[in-house]
Formats: sequence, structure tokens, C-alpha cells
Amino acid sequence: MPRNRRPQDREEKRDEIVVAAAALFTEHGYEETSMVKVAAAAGVTSTTIYWYFEDKDALLIGVLDHVLAQALTAGSQRAEEPWGDLVLWAIEQLERYHRLVTVVHARASVSPLIDTWHDRFHTLMDSIMADGLRGIGVPEADLTAMTRIGVFVVEGLLMHPQTTLERRHIVELLTSRR
Repeated sequence: MPRNRRPQDREEKRDEIVVAAAALFTEHGYEETSMVKVAAAAGVTSTTIYWYFEDKDALLIGVLDHVLAQALTAGSQRAEEPWGDLVLWAIEQLERYHRLVTVVHARASVSPLIDTWHDRFHTLMDSIMADGLRGIGVPEADLTAMTRIGVFVVEGLLMHPQTTLERRHIVELLTSRR
């Protein structure tokens, strides 16, 4: 009789499911990816996924938290770069996950779980944007408006892609103090 696979830590198994879901959601899209496909990619049964995640939206939140944690770690390693370069880098990171960005915006109106995650994400991004703008000398009196403008610029560039040169010019205008 074959031996069972080695015992696996609960967090390790959860991470394997999240990584499999992240790849499928990013490549094929959220709606096109069933829990059965995620289970197959993670090497588990679909029932097993429900031991870790209540539903597909909860799995999406797990994926989003995973992707965000990776981006924040990578971003912290770039902290010495000019603010404009960091903003451009962040846009590139978000572009890689455009399917996830789109699904979050679409599902936020129908899923309280995703809506809550989206609100927390914006709070975090507003804080990061404000810190960066403060670092380039934006006066406190202008910080709230400039943070909003920064968020609009990033979201606008994600929804309406520009050439690399055009995108750089737009971000340089946002991040320069003239």
C-alpha cells in the first residue's frame, strides 16, 4: 500500500492554493477559472480548497493579499529610487495583474468582502502616495488633493494605457515640484 504524502503545514498548503489561483486568475481571468481548475493546479481536491477559503471571493482576497505582499516587499527594496520611478514601477506591477485589477473593480459592487479589501487597498495606496508626495516637497495644505490626483493618474494610466514615453512624461509631471 503506498504511503501518504508527507504531512504538510496548513499555511504551506494554503500558500500553494493561493499561488495556483494567482497564476490562473492572472492568465485566464477570475470568471473563467473554476475552483476545480484551481484545485487541480494546486494538486488538491476542490473540497480541500473550502477548508481554507469560504468561497471564490475569499480565495481572490487570498490571492490579492499575496500579490500585494510581494509588491510591497519588492517596493521596499527600491525605496532609494526617485519617487517618479517608484510610481512607474508600481504601475508596471499593476499592469501585470490587470485581470485582477479589473475583477476587483467589477466585484466590489457585489461582494462586501472584496469591497472591504478594495477600500483597505485604497487607504494603503493613499498613504503610500501621500508619503511619496510629501517626500518630494508637496506642502501639507496640498497633500490631500495631490494624493487624489496621484491615484487618478495611476488608475487612468491602467485603464488607458500609454506608450512608455507618454506614461513617463505624465508621471514626471505628477512627481516634479515646479
